[in-house]
Amino acid sequence: MRSTGVRAHHVPRDIATPVERPLETDYEPSGPVDIGRAVAAQRHGRNDPTYFSTSPLGSGGVVWRVSRTPLGVATLALRQRVGGGVRAAAWGPGAAWALDQLPALCGAADDPDGFDASRHPSVAEWHRRHPDLRIGRTDLVFDALVSAIMEQKVTSMQAFSAWRSIVTWYGERAPGPTPRPMFAPPDIEGWRHVPSWAWHRAGLEPPQSRTIVETARRGDTIVRAATSAADGEARDRVFISLRGVGIWTSAETRIRAFGDPDAVSTGDYHLAHQVGFALTGHRTDDDGMLELLEPFAGHRQRVIRLIYAGSALEPRRGPRLHPEDHRDR
Repeated sequence: MRSTGVRAHHVPRDIATPVERPLETDYEPSGPVDIGRAVAAQRHGRNDPTYFSTSPLGSGGVVWRVSRTPLGVATLALRQRVGGGVRAAAWGPGAAWALDQLPALCGAADDPDGFDASRHPSVAEWHRRHPDLRIGRTDLVFDALVSAIMEQKVTSMQAFSAWRSIVTWYGERAPGPTPRPMFAPPDIEGWRHVPSWAWHRAGLEPPQSRTIVETARRGDTIVRAATSAADGEARDRVFISLRGVGIWTSAETRIRAFGDPDAVSTGDYHLAHQVGFALTGHRTDDDGMLELLEPFAGHRQRVIRLIYAGSALEPRRGPRLHPEDHRDR
């Protein structure tokens, strides 16, 4: 059997020495929050090297998340206590930043005021069942943008595999006593200097890898512009100014980095079908989806999250899409 040899030739740079004593804090949400759901939305597949969960939060489980903060790499461990409070520990040079940002990650910045679920009976029922649903945010713009670019026009399986490979090969080993080897994504310069053959071995299509590399050349400027933008439309203009980035990628970045409660990822292979099925019992296209969500303007992403939380999804029909593997070409 022929081996690609990638792991043999690439060791993650700057392997961190675990910090013996973490920074710790307790976070008490002001109201009921499904913290597990808010945090898990940042996960990139089952084998994401930046995320691991021992079991669901609220049932004794711990969620581990690794990120590259403005102050450096941080490992964050979360355990939700009975009653809703969270005990958190963080390791690494970015530990203080990660703990300061913890409430936003858990959905504290998400304000559902003004959301009128009664405009559709099913939405009202899902909202009744999940009043604690909140949309978390990472405030890490470039990582959110890169992960969204990887997921453009490919299957989730391809995108998650590419993310896992590149982050493991070129990222930084997570500090702290992680339950398995975990890694932070590369910094902006690191993304820029991933060689072309590594993208190919990771299974990422050339249009996505070129877009990531070109975006990294303007990375700091893009982060500043998106962070200072006044609203979602202004952020769309920032992201879509990048060659190879469209409205789907912009919306996904807004959701992940900023917890945008109104962002809708038009152009998605499944989303319009799922929204149409959940709200009407029939599939629809992007235009139909936007029409169905219009009564919830300002909270359209919230409705989408409620659809998935309520498991109001269309049953799968037929075989799954089998992605084409171009790596041996």
